[in-house]
Amino acid sequence: MYLEKSPKTWSAICVALYVAGIVYLGLDTIPDEIGLWLGLSALFLLLLLPCLAVPISKAIYQRIRLEGETLRVGRERIPLSEVDPASVQAALQGAIPTPADRYATSMAAIDAPVPGLRAAERSGPRLVGGGWAVPMGMDSVTISTRQGESLLIATRNRTAFLTALANGTAGISNS
Repeated sequence: MYLEKSPKTWSAICVALYVAGIVYLGLDTIPDEIGLWLGLSALFLLLLLPCLAVPISKAIYQRIRLEGETLRVGRERIPLSEVDPASVQAALQGAIPTPADRYATSMAAIDAPVPGLRAAERSGPRLVGGGWAVPMGMDSVTISTRQGESLLIATRNRTAFLTALANGTAGISNS
């Protein structure tokens, strides 16, 4: 029903710059200094990996799939029968946050396994997916389960996600 794909622009730019830099270095050093070129390639690869860590983390922990009767966020699976349709409707009717609001919310949305930073200790919603925080500037949605547990879900397209979730929970709640 719904799949939230992660953008690949940042990753493509980083890899393209890495390849262009390595090719440029190789033009002057290969074939005379191939050992030097390989060493520099490995050194610059160490600079590339941190640049790709955030997109890889987002793909693992914030990927959203809504299939059949299951909501998958990162490594977690939530049956749609457990999601409170009223909370989804309330989130859908809520105001869309400005970019400044998204940054402020994402900086405060931490659920790390460290004393004092757990969401339960701070009376905040539990971050779904397995990550420790909402990525900086990414939008997030708070919904609740039928048992009353508040869930925080990081999303790239708030309206599309909540519309699909509302349609999925409406079909479940009627049966």
